[in-house]
Amino acid sequence: MEKIIDENKQGNQLVLDPLKSNTKKLFIESYGCQMNFSDSEIVASILADNGYNTTTNLEDADLVLVNTCSIRDKAEQTVRKRLEKYNAVKRQSNPKMKVGVLGCMAERLKSKFLEEEKIVDLVVGPDAYKDLPNLLSEVEDGRNAVNVILSKDETYGDISPVRLQSNGVTAFVSITRGCDNMCTFCVVPFTRGRERSRDPQSILSEVNDLANKGFKEITLLGQNVDSYLWYGGGLKKDFDKASEMEQVTATNFAALLTLVAEAQPKMRVRFSTSNPQDMKMDVVKTIAKHQNICNYIHLPVQSGSTRILKEMNRQHTREEYMALIDNIRQIIPDCAISQDIITGFPTETEEDHQDTLSLMDYVKYDFGFMFKYSERPGTTASRKLKDDVSEETKKRRLQEIVDLQQKHSAFRTKQFLGKTLEVLIEKTSKKNEDEWSGRTPQNTVTVFPKENYKIGDFVLVKITDCTSATLIGEAVGYS
Repeated sequence: MEKIIDENKQGNQLVLDPLKSNTKKLFIESYGCQMNFSDSEIVASILADNGYNTTTNLEDADLVLVNTCSIRDKAEQTVRKRLEKYNAVKRQSNPKMKVGVLGCMAERLKSKFLEEEKIVDLVVGPDAYKDLPNLLSEVEDGRNAVNVILSKDETYGDISPVRLQSNGVTAFVSITRGCDNMCTFCVVPFTRGRERSRDPQSILSEVNDLANKGFKEITLLGQNVDSYLWYGGGLKKDFDKASEMEQVTATNFAALLTLVAEAQPKMRVRFSTSNPQDMKMDVVKTIAKHQNICNYIHLPVQSGSTRILKEMNRQHTREEYMALIDNIRQIIPDCAISQDIITGFPTETEEDHQDTLSLMDYVKYDFGFMFKYSERPGTTASRKLKDDVSEETKKRRLQEIVDLQQKHSAFRTKQFLGKTLEVLIEKTSKKNEDEWSGRTPQNTVTVFPKENYKIGDFVLVKITDCTSATLIGEAVGYS
């Protein structure tokens, strides 16, 4: 599972610098994971070549697209409310507006949206964005349009994404698509297809281009970055069928990290998301070897109970996960680690819940993303397991997990008091216009007085105070 953007917040309206030759206006919003936001940049790039500039004014849009998330029911309900708003604007002030759904909900609810509810004009799955110009032609001719066919080889490696609402400092670079892990709670394999990796040379080209444009940090993205494997193209599951030469010269994730880190030694490198069953020590050693690869790993555990992990088809036990944590701490002592946890999974007992809390006590995560289980139609869990944990119990267990994580986050931030850390300035602090906000290599948000520094500077900051989520300090010079 990827790192999840807070879905309680408004979805991001994405905008790029207008092209004077373009006459049509695109309004695009993204919800859910970082991959969706990255995909929206690909979509905007494709449509920019077909006459569209982006706009933040919904009423002016010729085309409205929402890039959707199906990972939890709450995400789907958020998108439905947005579709209601789009259609209200369409009825009231812009009857020529076309409305479309992209992403994971597109595949799952295509018939419902187009034929039953008739609330959209087009539905486009994650592997079909290059077909958007053709689909829009169908819509202009008065027909509904749909393409949700999953691809075995599409990686969009030949598309140069626009950087929407960019701060000019950080950017996402997609390296894999799809997932083969088949966790029983997850819709990703059904909505994004089988796992395939992108040509490392196209990744390096994109990273080098970002560096030339002044970006200071990139995040390599995938549903499961640790399983990155390039052997000339094709699905990961077909690697055994590759030629001997392709297998010998294949590039795995550790090798890709090395290529990226050495190509741009002054650029910070992050990655997300890792899967415990696929993370190997060569990746951890590569992080330790290169100063510009950030000492931070997002390592979803989902549950601290081996029994529940088996029900989830997570392919690792509690003990194996803890051993992985021990190895990471031994090789990178100051590595920050964050989590995803699902509480209230079917059959979860109080003992299972206590196992999760005790594992959290063992790891003491820097921060995390915690959710109540919500049944997703089409998953193995929805077909074979009864959602038998009451809503009241889910809420209580989730609150206990959140409270414990806050305690651990405070413990972790306090470890930085009195230390001097490198911070990359990303923006003005939300709470104080006279302060900058940036992140440390451990991904901890840090604020400090602006003085004469600017966005994109690497600054050494002495930490003088902290909350459970934020470091507070004073700049002592450039890094």
